[in-house]
Amino acid sequence: MKIALLCEGTYPHTQGGVSVWCDQLIAGLPEHQFEVYAISGQPVRRSDHDLPLNVSQLVSVPIWAADQPRRSAGRDQDLNDGYAQLLYSLLIPGVSPAQFLAALRKLFDYAQRWDLSRALNTGPRATQLYQMWRAAARAPQDHLPRSGDLLLPPTLADALRAHAWLEHFLRPLSCRPSRAQVCHATSNGLSPLLAFGCKWTYDTPVILTEHGIYLRERYLELRFTGHTPAFKSFLLRFYSQLSAAAYQMADLITPGSHYNERWERQQGAVPERIHAVYNGVNPAAFPQAFSEPSDPTISWVGRIDPLKDLETLIRAFGMVREHLPTARLRMFGSVPRGNEGYARYCQDLIDDLKLTGSAAFEGRIENVVSGYHAGHMVALTSISEGFPYTLIEAMAAGRATVATDVGGVSEAIGETGLVVPSRDPAGVARASLQLLSDATLRTRLGNAARERVLSEFTLDSFLKVYRLIYPEVAALAPAVRWSA
Repeated sequence: MKIALLCEGTYPHTQGGVSVWCDQLIAGLPEHQFEVYAISGQPVRRSDHDLPLNVSQLVSVPIWAADQPRRSAGRDQDLNDGYAQLLYSLLIPGVSPAQFLAALRKLFDYAQRWDLSRALNTGPRATQLYQMWRAAARAPQDHLPRSGDLLLPPTLADALRAHAWLEHFLRPLSCRPSRAQVCHATSNGLSPLLAFGCKWTYDTPVILTEHGIYLRERYLELRFTGHTPAFKSFLLRFYSQLSAAAYQMADLITPGSHYNERWERQQGAVPERIHAVYNGVNPAAFPQAFSEPSDPTISWVGRIDPLKDLETLIRAFGMVREHLPTARLRMFGSVPRGNEGYARYCQDLIDDLKLTGSAAFEGRIENVVSGYHAGHMVALTSISEGFPYTLIEAMAAGRATVATDVGGVSEAIGETGLVVPSRDPAGVARASLQLLSDATLRTRLGNAARERVLSEFTLDSFLKVYRLIYPEVAALAPAVRWSA
């Protein structure tokens, strides 16, 4: 079977949990052929992963590339209706995802024949957006259907930026649709735009997997940007409509946890189409640790990202040091492009709290299990997660964990670790001190954690589910007919 695996900002160009998941899925199902479509910002010259042999094609979709393949521009009248309908669906509160999809369908049909980017990137289109946005923002907004529907009045600069971003966001509509038997979007967001084109062209069934909740994470990320409030309100309108449209178009939604499932239902996903599938690891790759470092040590493994809330971890470690002056915090992971400022902020915080030398970023490590073995315990202080690999990997390695109660964390840990509220440095510190001070407790929880992974979260069980899912979804193709 041929499967189009649709990625955004992850596999195969970056490291992280979603990339691990993609690599495991492809390599673990050698009987299937995969076409990988990778949406990125700028063109990526190298891959962070060696592609498995059953990847037949890698299609890069760099949405912020300066040099795009150029085609002829079509007639304005062929674009007018779709673009106006798109702006209406983004700027008027309460417009249904079906109307947003109908606009995307018209833009997709145009983009398959003509140069959509060239047609959109004009002064009259920008003026049209500005005028409609100003008019919509002046309308009464006292009774909005959803909290994310608030639209703030724009400046001209806001409208010009929104116009530019919208053109880049819509570039996946210009990709030629895959002739795969199943389209599998590995997140909500822009990658489902590629799936929409396949469904509209070939009636291809669509699977949507969410590791973290896309819309919720956009809300969280926007807090760390320097965008104006008005521009943020526009972006949230777009993300909200796009997320809801993907739920409507997906034939099957496979969240990484039941926590995600609750969010998806709240945002309009049909409950009968949702089937949670837990991530899995190969226990043989994470041998149990039977020794501990000499100094009391907290280990952390992941990517340096605001969603990982390393500020809370560093502040908690400062409190731990007040009770255990020889304690260490070892953090392993790379800095994704664009997160350099956040990495500097975290290092400055370490310096400000006089933790230099005891808390350290040690970069990416090839043998990740050594990162888990490096501590007496493993911490995870994220403000958003799906079903985190770093957590179940640490559990497989027999390490006791302290983790924040977000996403599928509680589902993963069960009774085998300590769960605390997010953004609570004092809570993280208390739980960490409890583990660092009690070897018996650490051993008991670590052993229980490994047994939990062996019984519930193995790679074999994860792959078994998708061996069943793919043919079942592919069989829907003759019966499914969608019209946006």
